[in-house]
Amino acid sequence: MTTTDRDDAGAATWRPSAVELDRRAFRRRQTRRSVLVSAGSTVVFAALLAWALIGSPGWAAVQQSFFDPEVAIASLPRILEGLWLNIQVLVAASIGVMIFALLLATLRTLRGPVFFPLRALAAGYTDLFRGVPLLIVLYLVGYGVPGLDFFPAMPVAFWGTIALVLTYSAYVSEVFRAGIEAVHPSQRLAARSLGLSHGQTMRRVVLPQAMRKVTPALMNDFVAMQKDVGLISVLGAVDAVRAAQIETAHYFNFTPYVVAGLLFVLLAWPMIRLTDWVTARMREREQIGSIV
Repeated sequence: MTTTDRDDAGAATWRPSAVELDRRAFRRRQTRRSVLVSAGSTVVFAALLAWALIGSPGWAAVQQSFFDPEVAIASLPRILEGLWLNIQVLVAASIGVMIFALLLATLRTLRGPVFFPLRALAAGYTDLFRGVPLLIVLYLVGYGVPGLDFFPAMPVAFWGTIALVLTYSAYVSEVFRAGIEAVHPSQRLAARSLGLSHGQTMRRVVLPQAMRKVTPALMNDFVAMQKDVGLISVLGAVDAVRAAQIETAHYFNFTPYVVAGLLFVLLAWPMIRLTDWVTARMREREQIGSIV
């Protein structure tokens, strides 16, 4: 509901009606009420949780073993140094996963009986590495492949990166394939009718639409991989997890593990929030003009 007035020059000016102003005031009151209720319930829940933990009989021993500030400060530099290795592995593995997964997804979407061997190979690969735990892949790649003596001596972080690429490319390729198949076939037919080849159709028409559809799922896989880079410590790489293990043995205290866990949370938190924002934004765009 709006009203229209005329200024001195006779031009129409818009201003909200009294009903609309009442609606806006009501929404503001509801928002403030929701914020206050949320804040109050959060404070009460945190207080109850703190009371339950601090009041437990073994809290003093747990605090000394897991939450020692002196041990946390002393072990932080060594863990940060190891975390830098995790970040390097994460960046390299992310690039490798994106390239290899896109290749696998493309192979699985090839049409025609002549490409059946490639489709079967890609399907077998994704089935295998989606079924084998990452920890086992790390052991097989990190200890088995160097034992073949086909390659020169490489750092264990390199083999850990290869294991991550092999495992996560199987998952991400299925995400890519779902996005490619979600593009309506009429898009491909229209592109081919304009004279585009299969490769040009995929590159210029299908993949741009598919990437927009699967962006939230890809970001979630990236968040999961941020945690799993800590598993390269089983190969002997001195990353954040192994550094925390060394510091734990040095101080006879588990606080370094808590420090390493908090650092991984801080590393993943920006991407988690970005994923939620992108998901909400895409949902709003898809619901524009809908009844719901």
